[in-house]
Amino acid sequence: MNPEIIKKYGESNHFGKWLGMELTILAPGSIEYKLHIRKDHMATPNAAHGGVIAALMDSVLGVTALSAVFLEGKVVSTVEYKINYFAPALLHDQLLATGKIEQKGKRLIVVSGEIICTNRDNTCLAKGLGTFNAYPADKAGY
Repeated sequence: MNPEIIKKYGESNHFGKWLGMELTILAPGSIEYKLHIRKDHMATPNAAHGGVIAALMDSVLGVTALSAVFLEGKVVSTVEYKINYFAPALLHDQLLATGKIEQKGKRLIVVSGEIICTNRDNTCLAKGLGTFNAYPADKAGY
């Protein structure tokens, strides 16, 4: 068991820090990310770039899968994921992204995710589904 994997992941995820994502691990297989939409996230005068939402979804799916296997000394890599956008993220929106394990096998983990806007009556902005491969952490340098 290696709980240091999550700590090391957090320290090495410079992209997530740059975007302003805040990670909370609620329990193995259950996490949340928070993100405040800033001016530098905007693609148009009214809406954030879809890539910001995609990065948040990729993160919540992947770290949910990671949180389900890190105590086994494993990490994950993305096999595939998809995202459906339902509404734009606006300047100053407060986003909450959550993930849920749908299926966990010995190697493959399927995770669903949702991003809501907490300052707009929990409007759902996007949903996603991803498949992840779990493998020994030492192969990833942890």
